[in-house]
Amino acid sequence: MKASVLVIDDSLTVRQQVAAILKAVGYDVIEACDGLAGLEAVRAQTGIAMILCDVNMPRMDGLEFLEHFKGENSAPSVPVVMLTTNGTPDLIARAKRAGARGWIVKPFQADLLVGAVRRIVGDAARNSAAQNGAVG
Repeated sequence: MKASVLVIDDSLTVRQQVAAILKAVGYDVIEACDGLAGLEAVRAQTGIAMILCDVNMPRMDGLEFLEHFKGENSAPSVPVVMLTTNGTPDLIARAKRAGARGWIVKPFQADLLVGAVRRIVGDAARNSAAQNGAVG
């Protein structure tokens, strides 16, 4: 079974680029155009292994999404990595306080994105198996 990654970004081009990169290495990709659509996707989908989320978006920005998502009980253990052009220290600190697992600045290199996703999805899978009593 392929791991699913939710990509939340208001840029169709970025969503398509990230989706193509991740699909090429075996991930399923779900796309959402802003934070509100991201919350709807999380509520509608099961088995999301990781979320990549832009910060600057209309209707609900990425930090608001993160705060709502982590505040709900639906899937608080799903790791969220911010993927954005804005790398200011105060935004990064706010994201970390809200529960972001990491921060990737655009433009990004495909191999670094894939490496981060593999590392984080693998960590999430191991943590989930440990919580469910699986031995590995």
